[in-house]
Amino acid sequence: MQDAEQHAFRFLGGRPSLDLTATVGERWRDGIERLRDPADLGRWLLEAGFAASPPTVTQQELHDARTLREALYRLCTVRGNGRPAGPGDIAVVNDWASRPPSRVWLAPAIADDPPRRAGVSCLVERRETATAAAALAEIARDAVSLLGGPLAHRVRECAGDECALLFLDASRGGRRRWCSMDACGARTKVAAYRARGRQRTAPAAA
Repeated sequence: MQDAEQHAFRFLGGRPSLDLTATVGERWRDGIERLRDPADLGRWLLEAGFAASPPTVTQQELHDARTLREALYRLCTVRGNGRPAGPGDIAVVNDWASRPPSRVWLAPAIADDPPRRAGVSCLVERRETATAAAALAEIARDAVSLLGGPLAHRVRECAGDECALLFLDASRGGRRRWCSMDACGARTKVAAYRARGRQRTAPAAA
């Protein structure tokens, strides 16, 4: 059960490019690889909404996804560390961002499509069967839009002592500290509360 929880995917980043970086857990320690084999990547693409069913993934595509993921993670964290972005990481993201996405087109709605609201044209968007390569290209373009746009300074690393997840701070005041208030935020506040309690009950020094 603990192993299943450790390898479960996290979608707390607010952007696909940030969610991909979360496929490594516990980066502050030894790291937990959540994309252990091609099938894991196919499942992640399904859960992330890039595919209606898990696409077939090759070993090379798994390697490519991990390479893109680590480039994204480094690019997202260099700002906070005060280091310049690595040209190799930029090249990886730009290379993927230049590749073609899944082909989309308009088509008449059919009986199996969701019902159309009154007054709305009976047209739907069709998308060709998702591939891992097309999804990685979309993720890279999301990263270009995020890191090259006005929200780049809102990318945060969770302030939890045992968390390194990246997220987009979309709060009004821009002061969000945790990837999830229900998880890391709650644990941090409980720990702080208990620490204050211990200080209050500690015997005074002689």
